[in-house]
Amino acid sequence: MGKAEHTTGVKGAKAVDRQAAQAASDSPLTIALVVDTAGNEGNGTSNSALQYARELCRQGHVVRLVGIGSPEYPVAQRHVPLVSWIAAKQQMQFAQPDTEVFRKAFQGADVVHVYLPFAYGRAAVRTAHEMGIPATAGFHLQPENVLYSAGPLRYVPGASAFLYWLFNRMLYRHIRHIHTPSHMIAAQLRAHGYRQRLHVISNGYAPRFIPKQQREPGSPSPRPFMIVASGRLASEKDHATLIRAVALSRHAKDIELLICGTGPLQRELRHMAAELLPGRWSIGFHDNAQMPALLRSCDLLVHPSIVDIESLSVLEGMASGLVPVIAKSAQSAAGQFALTDRSLFDARDPVMLAQRIDWWIEHPDELSHWGAVYAEHTRQEYSIESCVHKFVAMEREAIADFDGVL
Repeated sequence: MGKAEHTTGVKGAKAVDRQAAQAASDSPLTIALVVDTAGNEGNGTSNSALQYARELCRQGHVVRLVGIGSPEYPVAQRHVPLVSWIAAKQQMQFAQPDTEVFRKAFQGADVVHVYLPFAYGRAAVRTAHEMGIPATAGFHLQPENVLYSAGPLRYVPGASAFLYWLFNRMLYRHIRHIHTPSHMIAAQLRAHGYRQRLHVISNGYAPRFIPKQQREPGSPSPRPFMIVASGRLASEKDHATLIRAVALSRHAKDIELLICGTGPLQRELRHMAAELLPGRWSIGFHDNAQMPALLRSCDLLVHPSIVDIESLSVLEGMASGLVPVIAKSAQSAAGQFALTDRSLFDARDPVMLAQRIDWWIEHPDELSHWGAVYAEHTRQEYSIESCVHKFVAMEREAIADFDGVL
């Protein structure tokens, strides 16, 4: 009888443990998101953090956003000679580590998630571990992007591999779970010796990007035909190839080109457009709040970038019902979004890009059909809701296997 009672007690305890584990897996999390620029949607990393924060809150979790411009947990800007000046042109700032703010923000948090591997992020992880709180990190800054901003340094042999090693040394070796926005960058991390648990989760797109109304079959191509590109005005984004391609197009006089962004090459690109383009054009910054309506007003999205961890701008364009034409590059994951070969061209090849542009202009029914296909595919695969569900699952996994050891 005693043995039977003991067995029943063990089974009962196991059942209680399972119930407790299930309750814990369903309970809301308190997550501290640590991003250098927390109050600005002008760059991709900050934009992704703010989108995740809003969706996490919508799904019932508690988010503590920590960084420059945060309403509750603001920190000061850190000025790095020369580097800060270059970064500011691309809507990016560096945050000053602040242990007092970290401790206030992390108190009672379930997990801390860091976005960048600089001094600010390293200090946040160190503080979290000192407080006995697990920390995860995202890999949002591609070393190749850094090197393109560094001018001739990108030609130094081994420079890219050194930065992968340095980022790991600075931050990621202290992290067990890393969020990577694409399989491409996950493969790069593996190739450069990262042995952490990698979670491939898209940055997703916000639900305010909704599909435009496609044209009826038999409708002619619009005049002007509006082509849009979005991204930093920097050399690795290669907007120069897009300008040259539009100039080579058979329909150049009927094209209106919009390049949305800001960066160090703004003056150079405007000068090039003024010289080469017979049609209308606009190059400059557009407020993020204006982008959904702007994208829906356009006819084709071109993404000539050579370096991309994922590319939020392509996701937003596809969600808006635009067909993308994307550069094929070994250092860019954006090509993964192409659903047809006519959505791809060889990077740095303006002749091939001009051919792609002309084909879509001359096949308006195909443009409308594929625009709707891209919108539906993006809705199913890359909604911010589904991405955040995966992100939360990663955070729960990190919490479950945290042992408090650096």
